[in-house]
Amino acid sequence: MAAVDLVIAQRLDSGVPLVGEVAKYIISAGGKRLRPVLLLLTCGALGYNGHQRHNLAAVVEFIHTATLLHDDVVDESTLRRGRPTANENFGNPASVLVGDFLYSRAFQMMVEAQSMRVMQTLADATNVIAEGEVLQLMNMHDASLDEDGYLRVIRSKTAKLFEASARLGAILAGSPSAIETACADYGQALGTAFQVIDDVLDYDGNAAEMGKNLGDDLREGKATLPLILAMQRGNEAQRQTVREAIETGSVDKITEIANIVRVTGALEATRNAAAAEAQRAIDAAMLLPDNPHRSALLTLASQLLNRRT
Repeated sequence: MAAVDLVIAQRLDSGVPLVGEVAKYIISAGGKRLRPVLLLLTCGALGYNGHQRHNLAAVVEFIHTATLLHDDVVDESTLRRGRPTANENFGNPASVLVGDFLYSRAFQMMVEAQSMRVMQTLADATNVIAEGEVLQLMNMHDASLDEDGYLRVIRSKTAKLFEASARLGAILAGSPSAIETACADYGQALGTAFQVIDDVLDYDGNAAEMGKNLGDDLREGKATLPLILAMQRGNEAQRQTVREAIETGSVDKITEIANIVRVTGALEATRNAAAAEAQRAIDAAMLLPDNPHRSALLTLASQLLNRRT
């Protein structure tokens, strides 16, 4: 990861000062770096030690960071990772345009791998992520969204880059198609579990620990899995309270809604859904060679369920 951070620092360089300033601001906020970690662990599990693992790990982090810059503008977010968002600090135009810079820089870097499979994987992933963003926008304030619709959004918007990161490790290692599929399945399941737990924390987390405002999803009118399950399980009054909050984007009753999510068992059911995805990731990882890198992938999937940030 130190080598990846060095690549990131080098490739953020731009002749336009504001580009580097905004990009470094959001990347220096830290974050979990899960996508590059996933790529490095997959490469290690499959025996690839070439320098392209560092380059492509930086690429997936740039793509992820670009989506964050654009997301925060679309969602009108003011807090990320415990500090003001880039759009709060630099304004919406700078955030959008620097996000575009990071996308284009990522594509410059992926060309250096000189692999059409690498480019296809990342180009396809970037396109699916964009579709997921638009799909989520269409679903805003829609209280009729069901579990399948919710999963379609998060598997496009969040899990797709996890999937691509894991698949890239197999591509770089020249692995057979069955192993590449296992890596992709691991990444998709891990990314899905990650987002489901993230949605749990919006109703059962600590704002200081998470570095974002609780109830942000509800404020944006997002029907996340805890709310979908609460409406399925609750009585008519509870359903109506949740439905109205989604449709209006009001957080006036956030405490009551968080309680509804708990007492209906929706929170526990959502955690169980995340656990099922984590187990799917573990099952896929078991198809990889038995070594310390695979052990780390298994640990990552099992510990994901205990995350608080």
